[in-house]
Amino acid sequence: MREVAKDVFCVEGTHVNWVLLREGSDLTLIDGGWHGDVAAVEESIRALGRRPEDVRAILLTHAHVDHLGALNPLRERHGVPVYMHPREVPHARREVLEQATPLDVFKRVWRPRTLAWSLRIARAGALRHDVAVPHAEPFPAEGALDLPGRPVPIPCHGHTSGHSAYFLPGPGLVATGDALVTGHPTSPFTGPHLLPEFFSHAPREANAALDALGALEADVLVPGHGDPWRGPLAEAVATARRRAAA
Repeated sequence: MREVAKDVFCVEGTHVNWVLLREGSDLTLIDGGWHGDVAAVEESIRALGRRPEDVRAILLTHAHVDHLGALNPLRERHGVPVYMHPREVPHARREVLEQATPLDVFKRVWRPRTLAWSLRIARAGALRHDVAVPHAEPFPAEGALDLPGRPVPIPCHGHTSGHSAYFLPGPGLVATGDALVTGHPTSPFTGPHLLPEFFSHAPREANAALDALGALEADVLVPGHGDPWRGPLAEAVATARRRAAA
């Protein structure tokens, strides 16, 4: 667990990150890792001297299975609500599905890093089907949310139809989910880039959505995959675009 800004913590699970925002005794959790990461999510909360019931809400960037793991357990055990962009709610409830298939991954397992990654995520719950989040709710308000950290949802659709990043104006930090990452076992890049296109529901829109991130006054990028990155977000976006065009 890394404190990337005051009271903002990035935690790495099974090749995926989640973020904790602390304000007094309360927390906001952004994303929830794989199902196999649930114990690690709860451990990261306790490492801050808090309890799972101190999480006031979970904010979801998008409803891919590697970000959903802790959502249902924290709801069922502690009543924690889960919020996301309205367009992502049907995806979280599994009324629709917008993610890479096992076949998409299988076509690429000849690559050694991809094979090792696929075996790890299979153990973490990649093949589970009981991942729907029936209690998924749209954001309760527009603009900054009345939650620890006062995160501001930033629509950056494309990776999924309702993908959102979360901007913290105070520390100048953005939790980008999968809209902009810095590393992934299936990618040849380290540093800011887009995930391989087969992960995205609408790759062109995912590229266009970088405009929303590049316009933010932020210099800390906390991605859903890879290490945190420091520098102007406009620079990160420009790097990602160059790599996408290569």
